[in-house]
Amino acid sequence: MKLLMSPSSPYVRKVRVLLREANLLDTVEEIEVSTNALATDPSVIAANPTGRIPALLRGSGPAVFDSRVITRFLDDHAGAGLYPQGRIWEVLTLEALADGIMDSAVGITYEMRLRPADKQYDVWMDAHWDKVARAVAAINERWMSHLAGPLDMAQIGVACALGYLDLRHDARGWRNRNEALAAWYADFVKRDSMAATTP
Repeated sequence: MKLLMSPSSPYVRKVRVLLREANLLDTVEEIEVSTNALATDPSVIAANPTGRIPALLRGSGPAVFDSRVITRFLDDHAGAGLYPQGRIWEVLTLEALADGIMDSAVGITYEMRLRPADKQYDVWMDAHWDKVARAVAAINERWMSHLAGPLDMAQIGVACALGYLDLRHDARGWRNRNEALAAWYADFVKRDSMAATTP
C-alpha cells in the first residue's frame, strides 16, 4: 500500500503516527506529494476526487481517503486495537473534536497563506480560533481522564492537532489556562512515533 502525504498536514500525521505505533512501515510506503487548496497534485486527484490528503492506495480496490477512514482501515488491518470497542464512542467523539481543531486551524492557515493580505478576513479567522480555543478548553476540562488511559486514536488525534497549533499558530498560545493538557502533550510528544513525524 502507498500513502499519499505531506509531512506538514495534521491529518496526514495522524496516519503516520498510527503506521509507527502499529508497526506498519513495512506494509505502507509513504509517498510525499506537493499539494495545497489551490494547486492539487494530479496523483491525489486520481485517488480522491476532492484532492485532499491523506489518501491510501491499496493493492486492490479503490483508494481509501479521509484520515479517520484510513486510520480505521489500517487499525483493522493491523489489529492494533486503537479503536477499542469498549469505549468506541468516546474515542470517536474525541477524535472528531481533534479533527475539528485541525479543520479550523488549517482554515486559518489557508486564509493567511493563500489570500493576499488586503483580502484576509480577520473576523472569520478569529471566529475559527474561538472554535479551536473552546475545543482545547473542553479537552482540558473534560477529557483528561481519557487521555490518561491506554493509547488510542483519540489521543493520537489530539496530539497531532496540538502539534499543528504549535507549528502554525504558536503565537495564539493554546497552552494558556490549559495546563493539564499542556503537561499531557509535553509527555506524549516524547513517543518515538511523534518524534519521527514532527513536521
